[in-house]
Amino acid sequence: MKQELLLQQVRALTQGVPHTIANLANTAAAIWQNMENINWAGFYLLQGDMLVLGPFQGKPACIEIPVGKGVCGAAAAQQKTQLVKNVHDFPGHIACDSASNSELVVPIFKNGKVWGVLDIDSPLIGRFSEEDARAMEALVQILEQTLAP
Repeated sequence: MKQELLLQQVRALTQGVPHTIANLANTAAAIWQNMENINWAGFYLLQGDMLVLGPFQGKPACIEIPVGKGVCGAAAAQQKTQLVKNVHDFPGHIACDSASNSELVVPIFKNGKVWGVLDIDSPLIGRFSEEDARAMEALVQILEQTLAP
């Protein structure tokens, strides 16, 4: 299973590494290399009431996303994974890349509070499955263990 291989790779890349930005960068690269039919993979980090662009792979992206706005902002505000089959049907979708048609966003927690989000986009409508969502939630749990308390 390719998803399990990705989880193993992220575990190996981040285990014992005390550098958050490096861990996020390597994780974005691992997702980019291992997931098919995606056009963006990366992180937004919560600063106040704004999600700010972090390490990613893909085209240049929106720098700031208000909590509650778009798919990323919804994931942060609702504190739950957003699996969007067609972003054009999502109220308030923010089109950082007009080629993106589906999106998967998983909130990242530190000390019980949202710390940021993992965001993955695809040019295909319906690209992401519930299985993808569970796998990316497991990946985020690996990353959460690397965040300093």
